Formats: sequence, C-alpha cells, structure tokens
Amino acid sequence: MRKVRLVLAAASAGALAAVLALPGTATAAPTEWGACASGNVCFYTGDNGTGQKCSWSVADPDWTQGDIKCSWAETKNVQSVWNRGTSKSYTGVAYYRWADYNTRMGCTPQGKRGNLTGNGYKLKSHRWVDGNCG
Repeated sequence: MRKVRLVLAAASAGALAAVLALPGTATAAPTEWGACASGNVCFYTGDNGTGQKCSWSVADPDWTQGDIKCSWAETKNVQSVWNRGTSKSYTGVAYYRWADYNTRMGCTPQGKRGNLTGNGYKLKSHRWVDGNCG
C-alpha cells in the first residue's frame, strides 16, 4: 500500500509540474541527448546526441589544431548536432567537411538539434552564420 502511495505521489508531482509549466519556458532535454552547455554548439558521434562529443562556444577553422581539438574528428563521423548558441547576431551554425570552412555540409539553426543524414560525415570546421541557415 505504501509503494502505491509513493508512485501516485510521484505521478501527481509530475502532472503538477506539467500544469505549472509556463508557455515559452524551456523544458529539460530528453535524456538521450548528451549535455551541451548554453552558448555552445555540440557535435556527437552517435544519433540523438550520444557517443563522443566535441563542443565549442566560438567558431573553429580546424578541429584538429588550435586551442580546442576534437580528438575523434579525423576518424569518426559526426552523427548529430545541437546548436545551443545564444547570440542574437547569428541564426545558425554552419559546418564544413574541411578545415578553413571549405565544403559546407550543413547548417543547424540556433536552438535546434538533430541527426545528420545517412551515416553522417567527417567534419573539420564550423562557424556561426547570420541570415538563412538553409
């Protein structure tokens, strides 16, 4: 009987939290997506933000050089991306097959996340962009 009350109390608390959520407020990310800090863009080796992750708060012309290095960029495909950028100056983050922003492979709008098509692809650079991300 006690376990039943605890389960009902937990369910009621969850329902109450859903009712109290204000329109336009952020909700917790689904658990399958790995953490990505606000203001960053995160790239993952697995679908739905799983696997290994590399993240940046700034543009990077070469993921294998410089201050931030992505250890798996040379050997593994990017399967998913989460753009948690917050700057009002940009609308998305574009990512490129090669260093120095060569051969654009895609763009993810600010605040969006998703899986790349097929088996993904190797990437070497990214930068925030304004205007049309498409």
